[in-house]
This record gives sequence, C-alpha cells and structure tokens, in this order.
Amino acid sequence: MGDNQDSQQTTRSALASTWPNPPPFFEDFTEDKLDRFKQFVEAQPKSEDQSDNGPVRRIPNVPADLVNLQPPPEPADGKWRVFGDHYSLDDKLPSLEEQGIQKLGSESASQDDQGKESKHRDRAFELKRLAKSLLLNFLELLGILSIDPIQAEEKIGDLRTLFINFHHILNEYRPHQARESTIALMQEHLDRTRAETAAIREAVDRTKRVIEGLGSIEISARPESVWAARGKEREEVREAGQTREAEIWAVADELIA
Repeated sequence: MGDNQDSQQTTRSALASTWPNPPPFFEDFTEDKLDRFKQFVEAQPKSEDQSDNGPVRRIPNVPADLVNLQPPPEPADGKWRVFGDHYSLDDKLPSLEEQGIQKLGSESASQDDQGKESKHRDRAFELKRLAKSLLLNFLELLGILSIDPIQAEEKIGDLRTLFINFHHILNEYRPHQARESTIALMQEHLDRTRAETAAIREAVDRTKRVIEGLGSIEISARPESVWAARGKEREEVREAGQTREAEIWAVADELIA
C-alpha cells in the first residue's frame, strides 16, 4: 500500500513539474554498461555493405540490460513525434486546408492547378490586400471593444485567420528566397574569383613588361685592354703596399736594436 502511494505521488509530481523528467532508461547509461556495450558491438562481425554514412545497423541478440543503449531504428514512415509535436523528413509546407484554416484570397484556381497558381498568382497583391483587411478588422475590433467587449471573440478569430493566411503566403516564398540567396551568394563568389584572377593576370603582365624592359637595356662591352690595365694597376698598388710595409718593419727593427 505504501509503495503504491509513493509511485502515485511520484507520477503526480512528474506530471505537475515545469519541465518533463528524463526517461527512466537514462539510468542504464553507466560507464560499466557503456564499456560492455562497446565490447559487444566490437565483437559483432561487420557487413561489407555497411558504410559510415549509411543507416545505423541494428544489432540482434543484445543483452536485456543493454537494450536501451542501442540507438532506436529510423522511423519507417519518416515521421516522428517530440513533446506532442509531429515532424516529418519530407519538409513540405502543408496547405491551409490541411491545417484546418480557412483559405482567403483567390479561389478561381482549382487544386489541380496549384503548380500554375503558385507561379502566376500575384502574391504581392494578395499580401497588400490582406494587410488592408488586417487594418480594417483591427479598427472594427477596437469599435467592438468600445461597445461590447464580449462580442470581440469572433473578430479576434477573423484577425487570427488573416494573420495565418498572411504568414502562409510569406512561407510560400521561402523556397524562392533560398534559391535567390544561393544565386546571389554564388554570383558574389564568382565575381570575387574573377576579380582575383584579373588582378593576378595584371600582375603577371606587369612583371613581364618589367623583365622585357630590363632585357632591352644594352650594356656596352669593355675592351680586354681596359680590364688588363686595371689588373696591372691593382697589382702595382698591392706591391707598393707590401714594399711600404716592409720598410716600416725594417725601421722598427733598427730602433729596437
């Protein structure tokens, strides 16, 4: 009886807490179990068609106390739920009808022509029209609030529908915006590469002109007689220096003696 009361008390505390408690299997992630699971995985034979980028391979016959350490399988239908919200691998913008929201605006196009409608429909015009409707409904809401605030719920619902339709049209622009942003980024990279290439080519051409200019300078060749005369002069200067040095040492020897 006491155990049941404790479990009920724990359940009520978990449901009433601000943040959800971690799942109970987090207690299985101990160092000892992690080491055992790692050894168990390494002992399993690897298949040849398995790659690092492929899906995680499920290992059969995992011990009962290590089952929670194996990553869960990928969702078969590509959908999963986290904290009550549904997610899908197919990131597709749902229509307003699928979300249970009334669709405002042009209804002339059929559902079979949605592709053509998305291409030819003037979304800018619809955004302007929705913006004007928002202002008008907001003024009407102010009038209702000043007379009978209880009747304002319906008008607030109209404003909510207008805002959702407005944001839905903006979200339809996201793929186009991403495409244009990618094009602009690639064009900027291409322009920068072309500018760097042009600067390198200009530097190469300038260097070639300098080298060609240096190569066009003519250096007059001196006759061999000039080089011979200069060599003779250097030899005479060297001999005169040696003679002078010998005379100085001779005078020094006489003074010392």
